[in-house]
Amino acid sequence: MKPFIEAGLTKIGDHTKIKCIKQVSGGDINEAYYVQTEAKQYFIKGNQQVPEHFFRVEAKGLSLIESTKTIHVPYVYYYDEPRNGEECLMILDWIEGNQADATSSLLGNQLAQMHLHSNEQFGFEEDTFVGTLTQRNGYFDSWLTYYQNQRLVPQFELAISRGRMLKQRRERLEKLISTLDKWMDKHPKASLLHGDLWGGNYLTGANGNPYLIDPSVFYGDHAFEIAFTELFGGFSSDFYHAYEEVFPLPRNYQEVKPIYQLYYLLVHLNIFGESYGPSVDRILARYT
Repeated sequence: MKPFIEAGLTKIGDHTKIKCIKQVSGGDINEAYYVQTEAKQYFIKGNQQVPEHFFRVEAKGLSLIESTKTIHVPYVYYYDEPRNGEECLMILDWIEGNQADATSSLLGNQLAQMHLHSNEQFGFEEDTFVGTLTQRNGYFDSWLTYYQNQRLVPQFELAISRGRMLKQRRERLEKLISTLDKWMDKHPKASLLHGDLWGGNYLTGANGNPYLIDPSVFYGDHAFEIAFTELFGGFSSDFYHAYEEVFPLPRNYQEVKPIYQLYYLLVHLNIFGESYGPSVDRILARYT
């Protein structure tokens, strides 16, 4: 990887000597490196056999979040757009800092401010990714239609193809997908969402400021984003209190929350297997 990193640094005009390259944790998808040159510190992640827009759509998401002037994101120096599955990389600022007493409250407040930025329609202009899976997009007038056809149905179909949709699970999910209008609002505010906000997708930078990373942006119900933050933990009560002071959650949030969490559990079922099946089944049993 080192020659490839050197080539990437040359492309952004950093010709100074590399002082350190250290592999760091970067999730299950990419190889990730801390790189220090005589000029700067970088976070560089690499991959291969990925679609041409894999890093481009991430950079577009970071740029869109940054444009709201509500919450910090790392600066993107460069990304490849691979055409034939070749090795590719993305170069970003290295973010490092210590959590302050106010970090969680800042994250909640600033995320809510970001969610107040909205669009006339739901979805996004191009497909994005969640883990290794493609998320279909496009723009829709109805949030219910978008969530039904672009989120739940593709994961349902993928689970069938991977042999993870047991008979009762399949019947119950088919029923829930066809009756979503009982629980979901068709036309909430179409908020700008990070799209994959779990505890590992924000960092603390200088002065305790939160930074969002690895977005999979789209416009949707802000309650969908908050529901995912509750699924695997990593967020404090200060975060939620600060969030709701700016952008209160809908009255039916507790009722719709498991339906929103279902999408991410189906994603995990399709990526990691049957260990997530019981969680999917518990939600389906509640609604069907």
